[in-house]
Amino acid sequence: MKTTFLLFLFSLSFSGFSQVKKNSHPKKTIPAKVIFPTSFIGHWKGELEWYAAKKGTMQTVPMELHILPADTIGHYSWQLVYGAGGQDNRPYKLKAIDSAKGQWVIDELNGIVLNGTWLGERFSGAFAVMGNVIVDSYWLEKDGLHVIFFSYAQKPEKTTGNNTEESPNVEVYRIGSFQKAILQKQQ
Repeated sequence: MKTTFLLFLFSLSFSGFSQVKKNSHPKKTIPAKVIFPTSFIGHWKGELEWYAAKKGTMQTVPMELHILPADTIGHYSWQLVYGAGGQDNRPYKLKAIDSAKGQWVIDELNGIVLNGTWLGERFSGAFAVMGNVIVDSYWLEKDGLHVIFFSYAQKPEKTTGNNTEESPNVEVYRIGSFQKAILQKQQ
C-alpha cells in the first residue's frame, strides 16, 4: 500500500507538471541570495491578519519580529511582539542544530523547544499544542518578510477511503484558522 501511494504521488508529480512549458512560471521576487538567518536579521513590523473559520471573521493585530545575533555563535534572538504597545512580547532564542542541513530550533526559554527547518527558501515548522496543530512559515520577498500560520484540530474530522491498496484510509482535517503578515524592515 505504501509503495502504491508513493508511486501515485510520483506519477502525479510528472503527469500534472509535464504540460507546463519551460519559463511559464512567473519570475521569483525572492532576493538573489537569501541566507538564513543572516538575511532575516533586523526589526520587522506590520499587521497580522487573522482569519477564524468557525466565526467567519478576520481581525488585524500589530506584529513585530526582531531577529538579532546573540552572544553565542549560531544563536539569535527571535522576539515576536503582538498587539498595540507590545502587549504580548515573546522573547525566544533561535539556535542552530545543524545549519548545513537547515536544522534549527526556537527555544521559548520555558522548557518548550520547537523544531524549524530552512528548506526551499523558507523557515518552517509544525507543532501541536492544546489539541491544535500549528504550521508556520517565514520567507523573504522584495516586498518584505512574509509570515503565515495555519492551525487545525489535532484529531481528524473524519477518515475516508476503503482501507485497501487502491483506496487507503485518509485522515481529513479542517483548517481552523489562517494568519498572514508581510512585515517591513525598520530602519
